[in-house]
Amino acid sequence: MRENGKGTLSFVVQKHKATTLHYDLRLQIGDVMPSWAIPKGPTLDNTVKRLAIHTTNHLIEYGKFEGVIPEGEYGAGTVMIWDEGMYSPELEVSKGVLHEVTGTKEAQRVAGNEYREGNLKFILYGKKLQGSFALIRTAGVAGNKDSWLLIKHLDKFCKKGYDANKYDSSASSGLSFSQIR
Repeated sequence: MRENGKGTLSFVVQKHKATTLHYDLRLQIGDVMPSWAIPKGPTLDNTVKRLAIHTTNHLIEYGKFEGVIPEGEYGAGTVMIWDEGMYSPELEVSKGVLHEVTGTKEAQRVAGNEYREGNLKFILYGKKLQGSFALIRTAGVAGNKDSWLLIKHLDKFCKKGYDANKYDSSASSGLSFSQIR
């Protein structure tokens, strides 16, 4: 893993058309990638909060999957690697002041603790998503007890009106969603 301020842990965002179209954010923590389904997709607009529904953990290797899951199998449908890269967790050292954690062992520890506490702050170094974010566990939306919010922190990577659906190319293969399908 890199320890140069460009992230120490891997992440992926997979655009997935199963029952409905959504984006799956997966962050490496330990030997797995906890996952959140984001119905409207991630955003670089810091004025918008996105619902993120916690789903099952996935193996790290699954983050490299792009293709079609056959009918009859769990998650059947098209999967695109919409974004990928590295990330580092952040610690709040004082009110509103965040510090990037770059050592792999410390990053794993901090990410795991913040994940369990339901308040995970991190910096993404992706091809489409950059900068500081937070995943915050909520009281639940529409009866879903494992609802979170994905929030973009104010930084130089913010883009007002950013819509993930306007970026329809794989960060891995360069193919469009329809080409993968």
